[in-house]
Amino acid sequence: MNPPEVHNLGICPLCNWENHYFFFRDKFRNYFKCSVCSLIFVPPEFHPTRPKEKARYEEHNNDPDDQGYREFLERIVPPIKERVSQGALGLDFGCGPTPLLADILTENGFEMEIYDSFYETEKDVLGQKYDFIVSTEVLEHLSQPLKEFQKLLSILNPGGILAIMTLPFDSTIDFRGWHYKNDPTHICFYSVETFDWLAAHLGLTYERVENDIFIFQEE
Repeated sequence: MNPPEVHNLGICPLCNWENHYFFFRDKFRNYFKCSVCSLIFVPPEFHPTRPKEKARYEEHNNDPDDQGYREFLERIVPPIKERVSQGALGLDFGCGPTPLLADILTENGFEMEIYDSFYETEKDVLGQKYDFIVSTEVLEHLSQPLKEFQKLLSILNPGGILAIMTLPFDSTIDFRGWHYKNDPTHICFYSVETFDWLAAHLGLTYERVENDIFIFQEE
């Protein structure tokens, strides 16, 4: 088998490395895989515009009365409660149009702030310090994920945790048929190898507590 072709088409949005492999092409866009951090990403020319991105979000089922949606989000609560004391201050980063997760965490005894670049844009909340930050189904939308990680870590108190929910890719998945790539607002796809690189680069430890839930903490 011939080695994959290496491309120099700008930098990886996570590790800033210049060499990456062509990974896949569908009828909508191309995908590349970084040879350093293993991030699979969509080049900027295929990113949706801000209006198109928001329009896509409006199609999501974010009904707070939907029991399935509530149960989907509630999975991230136990690992937070195991690591953070009640009454701690948390931030829901990327809360979406209906901040149901922040409400759930408030019900569980935490103080919560919310932020979303489309729906809750009060930037003062990004100037505070938090005991924990939770970000569900956000990482795959970020065009500059390293910058966002660094920003979030800068507003975490010492010993604080960053709880992430995103569906990772691995070699058992057929990328061609993977539903997660079909959302046009999903432009970055992570793996355990990607999170290994990220943790080492930023001086973090992390634990995978469910298939799509990862808890990061400074060493």
